[in-house]
Amino acid sequence: MTDNHLGEFLRARRAAVRPQDVGMASYGVRRVSGLRREEVAVLAGVNADYYTRLEQGRERHPSAEVLDALGRALRLGPDAHAHLHQLAGTVPSNQFTHTTDRVSPALRQLMDGYPGAPAFVINRTLDLLATNALAEALHSPFEQADNLARMAFLDPVGRQFYTRWSHTAQATVCHLRQAAGLDPDNPRLRELVRTLTEHSADFTRLWDSHAVRGKTQDAKHFLHPDVGPLTLTYQAFDVRDAPGQQLVIYQAEPGSPGAQALDLLGSLHASSNRTVM
Repeated sequence: MTDNHLGEFLRARRAAVRPQDVGMASYGVRRVSGLRREEVAVLAGVNADYYTRLEQGRERHPSAEVLDALGRALRLGPDAHAHLHQLAGTVPSNQFTHTTDRVSPALRQLMDGYPGAPAFVINRTLDLLATNALAEALHSPFEQADNLARMAFLDPVGRQFYTRWSHTAQATVCHLRQAAGLDPDNPRLRELVRTLTEHSADFTRLWDSHAVRGKTQDAKHFLHPDVGPLTLTYQAFDVRDAPGQQLVIYQAEPGSPGAQALDLLGSLHASSNRTVM
């Protein structure tokens, strides 16, 4: 086994791409399967000799931009693209990450499989993309349960619902700052930040601090007008086939007042839905 892992990967992926796959005409007798080195170089916009040195292991430190170009030329998916960067010791850019706000039917079915736990899907900008019945009931005090940041800062209910509002506000802004680092040109993020800064001095102050932090495992403290205080823990899971989405599941300690409150909230929500129907 050689230590030229980057070169071996490039050769293998080059062999898997045919000229017609990338819109190139095939000419002459081809001694190799897949693309020639010169063809990869043309597609990636790099010098052919430089690309050859990469495959041969004589060049070991390509830039992230070169790797992104090679990833496009070789038609790499997100996982293979990230692996290419790992082999070279660089950090991949975000342009290869395909994001979507569509929640798959399978994930919705999974959320509905947790009738005793609020479960919902968010994106990087904290938009609520999908909720199960109990998550819908949990957020029912809000006029519009659409975005966790907007709900915390702009909905009057937010300061009562989040009993540790200052902590929630800081964590929310830190999350959005992290999202800005991952995808600074995201139009949805720009729109959200513009709206929040225009209407919330608290958000503006926290946003200008540039603090960055992802989700923690701190307990969540809520005050629901129908069932009273709720202390819930949670788990957040990255959605494998939808980069940028997270499945969040709240839970209460079995037998605790929070668990009893969740049971009551579920019953009240179900009764309300039956009455409406």
